[in-house]
Amino acid sequence: MNIKLIAAIITISMALVFYTIGVFSERKAGSLKLKQILIFGLGLVFDTTGTTIMSSIASSSTAATPELHLVTGVAAIALMAFHFLWAAYVLWLGSSKSKTNFHKFSLMVWIFWLIPYVAGLVMGMTS
Repeated sequence: MNIKLIAAIITISMALVFYTIGVFSERKAGSLKLKQILIFGLGLVFDTTGTTIMSSIASSSTAATPELHLVTGVAAIALMAFHFLWAAYVLWLGSSKSKTNFHKFSLMVWIFWLIPYVAGLVMGMTS
């Protein structure tokens, strides 16, 4: 296995770990906290890094990447970035109600993010 592929798998898996911890610790805490925003940021950094490495591998390969995986992957990163920025806005300028309800949006972003993650796993296992 190629070292770039190993690095990409590790970084994208770290994104899953951080994003999962952020989403479910926010839910458990009952309100959005700075700690969760920092964890969301780490998830975003790891996902962007892993996706960049995977893109580099894909561009040097002759194998075709399914269009749906590309589209959902880019959409997931954009949604994670929006989620991170919106979380910061809600923490500093939002109402207490928005801070306690933010976990619903976080959960939806996390579920959407799982689509390209799982698709990548399936593609990797079948190739």
